Formats: sequence, C-alpha cells, structure tokens
Amino acid sequence: MIRYHLKELIAEKEFAERRRITIGEIAKETGINRMTLSKIINHPGHSTVTDNLDRLCYYFDCEIEQLVTHIKESSPETAP
Repeated sequence: MIRYHLKELIAEKEFAERRRITIGEIAKETGINRMTLSKIINHPGHSTVTDNLDRLCYYFDCEIEQLVTHIKESSPETAP
C-alpha cells in the first residue's frame, strides 16, 4: 500500500510560512481537484495519477520520498 504524507507536508509548510494552508489553496495552486486531495488525505491507499504526485512535489518543494512511502502488506499467500 502507498502511504501519503500530505498532512505532514501541509503542517510543515504552515509552520514554515506561519500561516494556514487550505485544501482549496493547494487545489488552486496545483490544479488538482479538491476531492482528489481530500481522498489522498483521508483514504489510505488511494490511487492517483503520477502527474498529481509531480504537482504536489513541486508545490511542497519536496522529493517523492517525502510525499509517499510504500508499506509492505502481507499477502494472503504469505500470511501465517
């Protein structure tokens, strides 16, 4: 599963800029639909296109590794 760190990046940007960052602002600046951003934040494992990941990395001035982490899940075949 892919884990997004969007909440953490928003919090870091808010702290650095000493202001509140809204989903609407991110949507406007990146061109990513607000609903898509909401799903990325609130639904673990949500699938999105790589263009959205690229736009978020540009907006937050971060590397992809700071935005997403791959979490290994045990498959039914390997589960005890």
